[in-house]
Amino acid sequence: MYVEQIMTMLGLSDLQLALAVIGLLILIAVAVLNIKYSRARRKAKEQGEYALDDRFAREPSFTQGFADGDASGRAEPVFGEALTTISAPEKFAIDPRIDCVITLRFDEAISGAEILAEINAWTDLEAQSTTRWMCEGLNADVDAAEDWEELKSEGSYSELQLAIQLASRKGPIGVLELSDFCSRAQALAETLGSQIDMPSVSTMLESAKELDVMAAESDIQLSINVLFDEPCPWGNFDALMRQRGFKLSRNGRQYEYLSKGVVLFNSADLDPNKSVTQVTLLLEVPLVSQEERAFERMLSEGVEIAQAAHGRLVDDNGINLSEAAVISIRQHLDVLYANLEKSGIPAGSSTASRLFS
Repeated sequence: MYVEQIMTMLGLSDLQLALAVIGLLILIAVAVLNIKYSRARRKAKEQGEYALDDRFAREPSFTQGFADGDASGRAEPVFGEALTTISAPEKFAIDPRIDCVITLRFDEAISGAEILAEINAWTDLEAQSTTRWMCEGLNADVDAAEDWEELKSEGSYSELQLAIQLASRKGPIGVLELSDFCSRAQALAETLGSQIDMPSVSTMLESAKELDVMAAESDIQLSINVLFDEPCPWGNFDALMRQRGFKLSRNGRQYEYLSKGVVLFNSADLDPNKSVTQVTLLLEVPLVSQEERAFERMLSEGVEIAQAAHGRLVDDNGINLSEAAVISIRQHLDVLYANLEKSGIPAGSSTASRLFS
């Protein structure tokens, strides 16, 4: 009754009242996150004042929270469920194609030590975030190459870039996580007395959804199955795979085929305590460059293994793999590679490695 009277007095419709309530809830959520960040930063400062030199000596990691290869909750398009190709860890640079980028500009160059002293308070974000976030500075030293670099305490910077990844295999970034990151960046700009160039949260959320749709359509895994006529003892199978250039993975249950130190494709899990009746070779298409011709090489290895161990190539239903099926796969691959190239995220690039992980 009181609500209806208030609506009548203010001349609000049901829709206008609902929008007002939603807006109020968002403001409250952002305010809570700001308070939480402020407390965390104050606590970090208090704990670190007595050992400031040590803290500057320890270079912080701006890449923690990088999403793992959990593909649960997402329906992969075709050719099977996606798995993570094992590869050596690498450093990544901020990329506006998949990151929300916020720029801070200083009237006068500011030391990396001062910036790091503030960012080191973001330890709770590293623990809570499910998405990769990074920070880079534009070196103000006239003798240094004018380029963006990972922050160093002894460096001096004229601009700062903060970025958080908009999507991964877990899906698009959430509104609260993105709002929290933007609020932290705005608070940092106020603390450092800098100008800030920040896109709206709604714009970035829309970009995240579009990126997630594109990634879901391109996140394809190909498989080739070799079915043996008779069980192959593990020792014989292991010798065959090594002879073909495969390497047993650290878990002792998969074989990896590498090119220039990078995994092109690998086998599904096998039990080393049992004879092998079937081996499945798996290729994560977006993670391998088209120039590597990974599918052709995987198909060739499948044929060689089948001939050496008296087996045959079959599809997921156990039916012999036909030439028509292979041609169809090649056609799908050409379209997929073209779409990835068109989107600016070519297969096998560092950007694709981040997005499809």
